Amino acid sequence: MTLSGWRRLCLAAALGAMSALAQPPLYLLPALFLGITLLVCLLDATERDLEPKVRGSKNWTAALGHAGESRPRLKTAFAIGWAFGFGYFLVSFYWIGEAFLVEAETYAWMMPLGVVILPAAMAIYWGLATAAATFLWRPGIRRLLALAACLTIAEWLRGHLFTGFPWALPGYVFGFADAPAQAASLVGAYGLTFFALLLAGLPVLFIPRVKEGPARSGPWRWAAPALLVLAFALSSAWGAMRLSGEGSAPALGPRLRIVQPNIEQGEKWSPEHAPQILNLFLELSAATPDTNPQGLDAVDFLIWPESALPFLIDERADIRGVIGAILPENVTLLTGGIRREQDPEYPASQGLFYNSLQVIDHTGNVVAYYDKWHLVPFGEYLPLESWLRPLGLRKLVTLPGGFSAGQGPQTLSFAGIPPFSPLICYEAIFPGEVVDEANRPQWLVNVTNDAWFGQSFGPYQHLAQARFRAIEEGLPLVRAANTGISAVIDPYGRILEQIGLGKRGLIDGMLPPALPPTLYSKYGNWILVLILSLALFTSIRLKSSRTNIKKANSP
Repeated sequence: MTLSGWRRLCLAAALGAMSALAQPPLYLLPALFLGITLLVCLLDATERDLEPKVRGSKNWTAALGHAGESRPRLKTAFAIGWAFGFGYFLVSFYWIGEAFLVEAETYAWMMPLGVVILPAAMAIYWGLATAAATFLWRPGIRRLLALAACLTIAEWLRGHLFTGFPWALPGYVFGFADAPAQAASLVGAYGLTFFALLLAGLPVLFIPRVKEGPARSGPWRWAAPALLVLAFALSSAWGAMRLSGEGSAPALGPRLRIVQPNIEQGEKWSPEHAPQILNLFLELSAATPDTNPQGLDAVDFLIWPESALPFLIDERADIRGVIGAILPENVTLLTGGIRREQDPEYPASQGLFYNSLQVIDHTGNVVAYYDKWHLVPFGEYLPLESWLRPLGLRKLVTLPGGFSAGQGPQTLSFAGIPPFSPLICYEAIFPGEVVDEANRPQWLVNVTNDAWFGQSFGPYQHLAQARFRAIEEGLPLVRAANTGISAVIDPYGRILEQIGLGKRGLIDGMLPPALPPTLYSKYGNWILVLILSLALFTSIRLKSSRTNIKKANSP
């Protein structure tokens, strides 16, 4: 708490990096508790940066009157929050560097930019949040409420502004067990983020503050932590009861087959490998393993991952004919693929390209499709292209003009397949944005290609976040990934079957039944708005109430 300058910022960055270890797949929860607790201590210590007039203010309205004099503290708080966020996102996003090594001769020089600049940009949200929280800083539980609320607001903004990138929300630490994760059906991942940050900061209530000296003793010192721990225990108990009402095996339903080909990213789009890739998919799809000797005849629908084949499938009748030839009459294929349409503004151009999921029947016809609408910045399109392209920056997926965006969440319905909501790649990481609210589906299908990220933590984190979409919506989620991790997930977020990362294989299983709409699926983040409003109001109101009591008791 006595550190200053670069030493303080280095410590904040180290604490942020340590806190990221609580994310999947490690789930080192003590790291988050220690990180957030010491972050609060660093922010406590910024009180010495306040001018005496502000430091001696008796209530928050007085401090507002001297807001200009609190600038040194706010700048310090911003710097601490930014450094903490930079460390947190640097570790959480390190796997992005793997994508630049797929074609190292072309993209390796961009790796430092992607690995460092993205965390630095995302950390700005945390810097603004800690500055705002410090402006509301008050002793005891009030400062935790303010910090947790402001950081949660920052995380919501991070997930929505500039197309959004809500990867590694602190709330995902609740995924360490199935029971506590069930609260996502009530408050969503952003609501869990608030409670994760609040719980993680509890130990600071037993550490003396710079201004107050030794921590106070007595029953009130334990009241707030005890209530929060009790709330967590009750929430986990409720989650366990929710899970106990259902067995781990799904009820009989439509039968599915997931194909995980495990094709290296460097081979996917090379013309010389195209025939082998097609044959591999056909062989895996038509296989008759010991667990399913009937093969495709015992399946209702087949699922291939994102951009499965290196062809424009809807333009290749010969390829679709070969696919249709292996499909029994009752089987439908759901596959990721690139789709092209004529550009009405530039008819002579090569057209508009979409990252799509296509539905192909046994005749080889494309009977339905869905176009990805959450495109990956720098991966599928280049933001501010007119400025960045002259600097040598380019997108990782090489297509003329990049991909075009679809229209948003859709529910696809086709004979023999229950209505479903497609999610392509990282569309599965956006809470509350995975279904068409006007046309609720019966399940979610996530096709992805995590081969970009090798054997890093990226594919594990992607799967963990997809689990929360199932819990939030009360819908089963079926995931087909090129190199893994493919899985069948029930509406409680439990993984029923999976194929490990870097393995080739099949999943033959049943589609779990959907649950009735959850509280979160009905009301979305309005519950979060209520929680954050109460937290901020309580933080301010407690200060006002105690100030009035002191005045009434003073001689």
